[in-house]
Amino acid sequence: MIQTGADLRKRISEMVETLRKTRRPSRNALLSAAQSVLDWKQEHGAAGLWDPPPLMVTATMDDGWGHGLEVIHRYGEVAGLSIVRLGLLRTADEIIRACTDLRPDILGLTVLQFDTVDTLAEIRRRIPGETRIVAGGPIFGADPDLAPGAGIDFVATDAVAFIEYLLRFQPARPSWTN
Repeated sequence: MIQTGADLRKRISEMVETLRKTRRPSRNALLSAAQSVLDWKQEHGAAGLWDPPPLMVTATMDDGWGHGLEVIHRYGEVAGLSIVRLGLLRTADEIIRACTDLRPDILGLTVLQFDTVDTLAEIRRRIPGETRIVAGGPIFGADPDLAPGAGIDFVATDAVAFIEYLLRFQPARPSWTN
């Protein structure tokens, strides 16, 4: 007999191990691995790693393509997050408004340009304190001091780092979720 939560965690961990062995898996390999787990979830009726599922709001501020977000959405689905996609090229005010209204557990951002540092810090200051900011993009590799200075809680250096983060993630469960 399977225990869907524990078995899902094991299945995701095995997927992470396999992807880490390939060092830099292609986007197609990432999506294929995620689809395999999603198929397993459907077959076994596994909802996700949490009950109830945490909420993640995602957006880009300076990325008009959003290829990274597509992969992050798929891995969020694998883990069982509830996801609200704000979309591409969102303003700080749009992101802040969504976080204030929805009070997500995670704000997922893709950031490409250095000129967004002040905007990231403003977002951190104006969103609920319980919302954790998970961000990815090349600027974080180029400047390791950027994330702490801008109030980023976790830098997802790649999709596998993101799913590893989710395996450890524990929602704050503030009182408004009762």
